[in-house]
Amino acid sequence: MPWQREALGDIVQWASQMTRDADGKVIDWDWIGGLDLAGGIGVGSALLAEAVNDSGTIRAGESSGNNGTIPPTEADTHRALAEDLRIRTRVEAVLELCTQVFMCDFDRAIHSYRLPRALAYANRRLNDEIGMLVRLGEREGRWTAHSERRGFTTVTVLDPAGETELDDVQDRSDVVAEQRKRNRRHDRDRQRRSQRAWERGSVQHVTAASHSEETAGTLTGATTGAASGSGVPKPQPKSDDAWRRQYLPGRDVGTVLGIDIETTGVSQFRDYVIDIGFETMDMASPVGSGPDGEPAAIYGASGHAADDFADGDYGPSDAYDQRRNMFGVPAGAAWLGNPFIRRLTGLDVSAMGPAAWTTADDRRRTGVLKPFDDYPAAQRGLLDRLTAMPYVAHNATFEHKYFLANIEGYAEAYRDGRVTILDTLPMSRFWDPGAVRSDEHPYGDNTLQAYARRQGALGAAAGEQHRGLEDAHIMLVAMKNQLAWLRDHGQGPWGPDGQAGVGGKHTRRGW
Repeated sequence: MPWQREALGDIVQWASQMTRDADGKVIDWDWIGGLDLAGGIGVGSALLAEAVNDSGTIRAGESSGNNGTIPPTEADTHRALAEDLRIRTRVEAVLELCTQVFMCDFDRAIHSYRLPRALAYANRRLNDEIGMLVRLGEREGRWTAHSERRGFTTVTVLDPAGETELDDVQDRSDVVAEQRKRNRRHDRDRQRRSQRAWERGSVQHVTAASHSEETAGTLTGATTGAASGSGVPKPQPKSDDAWRRQYLPGRDVGTVLGIDIETTGVSQFRDYVIDIGFETMDMASPVGSGPDGEPAAIYGASGHAADDFADGDYGPSDAYDQRRNMFGVPAGAAWLGNPFIRRLTGLDVSAMGPAAWTTADDRRRTGVLKPFDDYPAAQRGLLDRLTAMPYVAHNATFEHKYFLANIEGYAEAYRDGRVTILDTLPMSRFWDPGAVRSDEHPYGDNTLQAYARRQGALGAAAGEQHRGLEDAHIMLVAMKNQLAWLRDHGQGPWGPDGQAGVGGKHTRRGW
């Protein structure tokens, strides 16, 4: 039995801890139990069976991904798209809360994160199906489509080619995201009010008890101070930056794994990991220097990363155990392609599908590119590295969310405190005086490219490579250069607010 179907056996555990989704609706776990997470959860695959090959010719037939909502013989592109969008909204509303519920399950009623990974696996392929149905509708002359940025969300907007109403097939991801953001803010405010009420109650209890003791003549001087209010510690409000500071390294940080991933988009529930690059570096060893005594830039003015990686010679930067891992995408994602990612990274998603290699020579030379979420051996190998030492990423929450949704065992390891995450983005934001604030960058320019240039890991004319191994290398050298400077000047981890130990974000056992 496929692991995705086995994951449905975990529903009882999840249902005991999670009754509502991110939209505040009661979760229909029976409906989720009826989804074919391995074969497909959409209803449009019958329409697409020949569309991919025949430029839009529709053939009614059986669909492995049809859950019985719309019979294939009656469905059309419009109705199938509307239903697939509805399914995606329901599934993602559940996925949005799974990590929070799992990490806060201190009684360990939920043993595994397998079900959310299976839902994410199915949702990615559903998202591909939605994109293909949009293309099919264009071919049929039903609508024209274009992408539009709304807030932090990019949506596909359909313009009718005729008089047909398209309200039920418009992408509402931006509206849904904004509402869920408001829901999260409301929940946080409610939790803070509850915490403040609890703290006030505790202070009042201490004050009342102290007053009773004072009346009996048993107060010490210290207790008298507490009774008057001057000695009672006031709850310190957490800064909005507090969560970012948790990812900062400590002054005893040593060997780390630097990692960077490239994906087909920004949603771990819709997009695929296609490139993972990592290497190991000792942050405590001396920094190598160039001819002028300054830290040597990794890429000079030419910025040609290929030159640096051609012979595996990393010069004075102390990197070792370098790996570049490429992964494929399912047929639907390859058929859709991804021009933006091709421009950004040079990776052609349309050539990364299961049919990309047509000859035995191609397969032997390049290897069949498997999707990362369907590649257990690759997941296990990466998890071994992520738990062996602290890992570093730039804006590490991005890697973290993709690892949660893709790697078998990662969520469990993180919850058990076996994963430590360091992030160079807050190192740039809080410890780099060159990250000057501006209207364009209210917290300073903390992009990897800007940070690496300031720390001598990139030449002035060189840029971020947008490839996993190259950017992981740039990041680690920048981090090592910065830590050396901070150590010499008694700042950062060696400053008044620095911490001992490795530092970084990790969970602590609550029992």
